Amino acid sequence: MIEIKYFGAVAEKTKCTFEKVSFSEVSLQKLLQDLEIKYQFESLSFSVAVNQKIVPKTTDYKLQTSDVVALLPPFAGG
Repeated sequence: MIEIKYFGAVAEKTKCTFEKVSFSEVSLQKLLQDLEIKYQFESLSFSVAVNQKIVPKTTDYKLQTSDVVALLPPFAGG
């Protein structure tokens, strides 16, 4: 199972902080498409991390069953 963690506005939209989904093999793009259909993220801005490493949403990354995907709000620094 792939664990998905939600933070900030994404967590507010999904009304949960994490969920586990069952896939034998899926690409990051397919997972994000499925989540978009399920939650209607619309114009929400977020970054994606896989196993605590930021990856581009457009990358052709094949997820493994033990991966943790995090949807993160925009970062602000100072």
